[in-house]
Amino acid sequence: QVQLVEFGGGLVQAGGSLRLSCAASGRTFSTYDMGWFRQAPGKEREFVAATRWSGGITYTAYYGDSVKGRFSVFRDNAKNTQILQMNSLKPEDTAVYYCAAAARPSAWGIPDNYDYWGQGTQVTVSS
Repeated sequence: QVQLVEFGGGLVQAGGSLRLSCAASGRTFSTYDMGWFRQAPGKEREFVAATRWSGGITYTAYYGDSVKGRFSVFRDNAKNTQILQMNSLKPEDTAVYYCAAAARPSAWGIPDNYDYWGQGTQVTVSS
């Protein structure tokens, strides 16, 4: 059974940092697109970041405009895990953050292109 589980959410002050982890199980995700999305109350699900396999051990990272320069995404394939490092957090980053995986590469910023989802983890940034 395929499962994605997010860890690391919590409460942080503006300007602080958090690291989210997504642990994947049930299969090897090394060739999958893996993404992070977030959803704030009353808003649509928003693309945050993703990694795409580029061949060998190389991955390309993609970021949403609102997090470029502040967030970093990378994989640890030995642990079947994707990490989202979030720095310089702002109150507008407050949302539930979801990990997702897509079996076939396509537009990485579209939630419907992802086949598997985690349950989400809450990130709250206080001002």
